Amino acid sequence: MTQMNRRSACQWLAGQAALLATIGARAEEDYPRRPIRLIVPFTPGGSADILARAVGQELGKAWGQPVVVDNAPGAGGSLATEKALRAAPDGYTLFMAHLGTLAVNPHLYPKLKLDPTRDFVPVAYVARVPNVLVVHPSVPARNLQELVALARSKPDALSYGSGGNGSAAHITMESLKLQTGMPLMHVPYRGTAPSVNDLLAGQVQALFTGTPALLPHIKAGKMRALAVSSARRIDSLPDVPTVAESKLPGTAGFDADQWYGLVAPAGTPAAIVARLNAEVNKAIGSAEVARRFAGEGAEPMPTTPAAFGQLIAREVKRWGAVIRDAHVTVD
Repeated sequence: MTQMNRRSACQWLAGQAALLATIGARAEEDYPRRPIRLIVPFTPGGSADILARAVGQELGKAWGQPVVVDNAPGAGGSLATEKALRAAPDGYTLFMAHLGTLAVNPHLYPKLKLDPTRDFVPVAYVARVPNVLVVHPSVPARNLQELVALARSKPDALSYGSGGNGSAAHITMESLKLQTGMPLMHVPYRGTAPSVNDLLAGQVQALFTGTPALLPHIKAGKMRALAVSSARRIDSLPDVPTVAESKLPGTAGFDADQWYGLVAPAGTPAAIVARLNAEVNKAIGSAEVARRFAGEGAEPMPTTPAAFGQLIAREVKRWGAVIRDAHVTVD
């Protein structure tokens, strides 16, 4: 190829690159031009689904494009995660991430081959949902200190339920057990509802799971709340202390709420991520979304994509250590 031909080829390639950049910039400016798919890793009616639909409805109002919720339950959320990973990084597929799907599953499902900090880009931190440690009324413990003492006096005589091996309820209690040395036997169920039902029936003695599933029963006196997982007390249960307030050795700074947020496939344009973040923050600050979140015991958490990404990285490391030290496995 002559020097002139090489120069012409370079000029043509540069022109094509400039054209593609212009087209890409226009696409980002026009975003969204069609419906957005929001993949939810759990069944309809649960907290993840309700939060996703509340936010999606507000985004749809703001942009005039529907946000279509795609429920894809199974394998602890791994099926939905894989579905989101295969999506094009164009801003038209979002994933409602959860503590379990991004911080727990990578350690439990090796075949998933997921690196949350590499494979997804953080978009917006949506909400956090406190866990509440409850016991059946027949359990004589009135607070966490008494429960720990009771469990130690009767090793493995007391059991706790969870929504399944590797569920948020499971790893939260295992974290508490590691930090307090409290011996409780784990009884996994296929979902939160049956674990709550068996606690009500006295088949298990304790449960440490999200507020929404427990609050009506606590208010009715059918179970006793001993502690909340948050760093501070929660408005719906102002008289229930935090785990850290127990002042038991190892509990200082205990904070193990569940969290939910939107992520997108890696490579999604930064301009689109920024637009999504701004609109989601606006949505979760609205009175309507605040009302719907309150019904789920959820606290809106507006922040930047970078701050949400830092949370994800910390949680991946933290829960990986709990899973390793507690020898948590899936069936």
